[in-house]
Amino acid sequence: MITLGTIFEPIADSRNDELFVPLLERAGFKLEQIISYGQASDPGSWYDQDGDEWVLLVRGEAELEFEDERLNLKGGDYLLIPACVRHRVAYCSQDALWLALHVKGPDVS
Repeated sequence: MITLGTIFEPIADSRNDELFVPLLERAGFKLEQIISYGQASDPGSWYDQDGDEWVLLVRGEAELEFEDERLNLKGGDYLLIPACVRHRVAYCSQDALWLALHVKGPDVS
């Protein structure tokens, strides 16, 4: 079955909560849309994931913090966060729109 959608379609919400919208999930990976309204990670809170995560900031601005560096992102920027690399969102603009691809399993590169 062919599925058509758009990541720019407004989603009814209160604009108070960050939204995680699954777009495609198969064995070994999950693609999700993340709609942020200025949410950042709680102070002292870190992500430490078992699999790699490829992230594209489609729209907006954000700052990601790692244990030894900070990266400023603008719409169109992407990065690969390897498994077990601790990171957090230090800042996120009110209009941030992300695509995140979570990959599990061995590196196939």
